[in-house]
Formats: sequence, C-alpha cells, structure tokens
Amino acid sequence: MEAYIYDSVRTPRGIGKKTGALSQVSPVQLVTTLLKALKERNNLDTILVEDLILGCVTQAGEQGGNIAKVAAQCSNYGDHLSALSINRYCASGLEAINQAAAMVKSGWSNLIIAGGVESMSRVPMGIDGSAWVMEPDAAFGKFVPQGISADLIATKYGFSRNDVDLFAVASQQRATQAQKNGYFDKSLIPVTDINGFAQLAKDEYIRSNTTVQTLANLNPSFEQMGELLFDQTAIDKYVAIEKINHVHHAGNSSGLVDGAALMLIGNKEIGEKLGLKPRAIIKMGAVLGTEPLIMLEGPIPATIKALRNAKMTVSEIDLFEVNEAFAVVPLRFMDQLNVDHSKVNVNGGAIAMGHPLGATGCMILGTALDELERQNKSTALATLCVGGGMGIATIIERI
Repeated sequence: MEAYIYDSVRTPRGIGKKTGALSQVSPVQLVTTLLKALKERNNLDTILVEDLILGCVTQAGEQGGNIAKVAAQCSNYGDHLSALSINRYCASGLEAINQAAAMVKSGWSNLIIAGGVESMSRVPMGIDGSAWVMEPDAAFGKFVPQGISADLIATKYGFSRNDVDLFAVASQQRATQAQKNGYFDKSLIPVTDINGFAQLAKDEYIRSNTTVQTLANLNPSFEQMGELLFDQTAIDKYVAIEKINHVHHAGNSSGLVDGAALMLIGNKEIGEKLGLKPRAIIKMGAVLGTEPLIMLEGPIPATIKALRNAKMTVSEIDLFEVNEAFAVVPLRFMDQLNVDHSKVNVNGGAIAMGHPLGATGCMILGTALDELERQNKSTALATLCVGGGMGIATIIERI
C-alpha cells in the first residue's frame, strides 16, 4: 500500500522575536490556521481524518501539554480527531511525516495530517530544560552547542570562512528570487490575528541584501564558547584536529523564527472517496544516530540509508532539500555525496528564511514538492541534521 501526499501547506516564517510578524499568534493558532486551509482547499470531510501528528521541539508553556491535541480540539474537525506531539529535535516535522506515511502504508490508518510547529518568539528554545545537561552519563564533551559542531566539521574537512559565507549569500539570493517569482505561493497560507481581521504575515521573511564582504565583518559566534568547553584531549578523541577554526556566525547560520507546516497524507482508497488528486508518493524515510560531538553530519548516512532501502542511487534524485542549520551542513553533504549545488536548496534555505525547529522538516519537504511540480521533475529528498547526533531523510516521487 502506498502513502500519498494530497496537499501541503505552511505559514510564512516570522522572526522569532517579540517584534516578529507572528509573535502575536499562539502556536495553536498557527496550526489551526493551516488545518482550516487544508479543509477549505480540499473540501475535506474532516470526520475521515483519523490523527494529527505534530512535531514540536520546545514542548513547554504554550507548546506543552500535547499541543497537537489542543490544536485538534480547536480545529472544528470534530472530537474524534486524535493527536500526537513528537520531539526528534530538528527532525520533528519530518519525523511526523514519516510516521504518518508508515501508518498509512501499514494499513493502520487511512488519512492523517502531519507536520510541525514552533513559536520561537513565544516559547524560547531551551526553556523546557535538558536531560543532556542534568544527566551525569551524558558526558562532558559529547553534547555541545551545535555551532561548535559546525565549526568542528568545517575545520576537519577544510571548509573556509569564505566557503561558508559564499554559500550563505547564495541561499539568500535564491530565496529572494524564489519569492519574487512566486515559487512559494502554492503552499503559503497567510496568517491573520485571532479575530481574522488583520493580516499579520503574508510573505516569507528573508534575510537578504548581504554580500561576502558584509558577512566578512561579522565575528565568529562560537569562538569563545568553544575554547571554554573543550580541551585538546576531547578534540583529539572525537575530531583529530589541533585547533578549531571558528567560521560560523549569524549570517551563515539559520535564524530563529516562528512557523508551522502540515501535509495531508492518505492511501489511494481514501483519496478516491474524497475526490482528492494525489501529488506525490512518500517512497521511503530513514533515521539513524551519529557521533554526538560532530552531530551535524547525520544527513549523509541518513540519505544513504534511505536511498539503499528505496533501492535508489543519488543520481536518481532530481532535487535535494538539506536543512541549512549551518552553512557547512549542506556543503559537507554535497561534497561527500558528489551532489551539485544546482540540485540543492534551489530556492534557498534556513540561512535565508530561518529554522522554526519543529516545523522545518515538513516545510522543506513541501518546498521540494512544489519545486518538483514547477520544474516537471520526478523525485526529491529532504534531510536534516539533528541535535545529539542523528540524521533523517525522506524521499518522495511526484505523481
């Protein structure tokens, strides 16, 4: 049995600050905005939607207490709608998609809505605490700020400050051009205030108008922290380098933003019953753990695993979405898997538009689907690095 994507929607991203475009909207409202859009766009008989699976990383405050079930209850879909909140750090939104697809493919469910949400302006990252910090067995030198991991990767594999800054500028230029040409419009749902009157966010927030020269004026963000956290013994054990070359800063790293994204996923029979036209098949998903100090290399083995399980090769993928947590992540991915930049993040990524943690995985898969349709191409793969040392990947095939 196949799992089909019938629709994909997302909010714009808003800067994750109290002054951001979406800061007036609760995370539940972000999700219910999209649930309403899915219902209206597809003339959806909501009694047939069986579950809502929602990725969310910082499950505290307004995002705590199983936010997915709260959103389901506020959606007017009906009391029957069950819901699950999951946290696989930055992979949460894509993990929700993969779990929904697995449920449909197994025959356990017919129609599921899956995706993710994160309001980083209202629920700051880290306020939910961390077992990594509190548990003695989570050894010193293992779980570290991700920016240090990014700098370790850059140092180990020889990516310079100029390399990462050039990639960052390309991301911003691509995102700006995509917005100008309307490439995001198919899935983008405007967000209004709680009364539905004032339109708070219609267009994507994009960091732009930067050059390599302007980025060169920014100081590395993780240099002081890196020197405090590591001694040479730890560096030698896990990375085998003499000194960390700190190359990442705010301009070549992902921004903190608010946003949500959802996909409507079901089997063939439910689609025919509802008169829905499938847009793509979810062919394969994969997840695995990686070394937790250099935690950001996960997209590479996750992609290899997903391709192997799908009996596919890298050359059979037309488009890649590699989350730009830090510039070195897609750079290392392209270098290791021999993928040309012309196939990767063709409409920019999180360096330009931000990374709303729990929502990003669903967002980038939706972007890949829209772009497959626009370019009349067949297959895409979305992948993210994940905190603590994990990677996730999902392959879709356009119908």
